[in-house]
Amino acid sequence: MSEGFGLVVRFTLRDEQAATAFDALCVNTLKGIKASEPGTLTYVTHIPEDEPLVRVFYELYADRAAFDAHETQPHTKHFLAEREQYLAGVEVTFLDAIAGKVAVQQ
Repeated sequence: MSEGFGLVVRFTLRDEQAATAFDALCVNTLKGIKASEPGTLTYVTHIPEDEPLVRVFYELYADRAAFDAHETQPHTKHFLAEREQYLAGVEVTFLDAIAGKVAVQQ
C-alpha cells in the first residue's frame, strides 16, 4: 500500500487528576481535528484495559502531507504545548502501511 501514513502514540499520565485533565484536552483537540482536517482519516484515543493511566492514540492520515498539515493546526499546537504537564512518558511509533483494508466513507 503506497497511500496512508499512520502512527501510534502511547502516553503515560502522572496520576488520575492528570488523566482527567488530559482527556478534556483531547476532547477539545478532537473538535478542531473533525472540523478542519479532511486529510486526517482516523484519530482515535484509547484507554488500554487495566491501564487507567495510559492513553493510546491511533492516527491515520491520507499521506505524509496530511500529517504535516495536522501538525501546523492551532488546535494541535495547543495540545502539544499543554500535554506535557500531564505526562510521565510518551512513546511514538510511526507506521508505513504495507497491506490492509480501508473503509470508504460515503
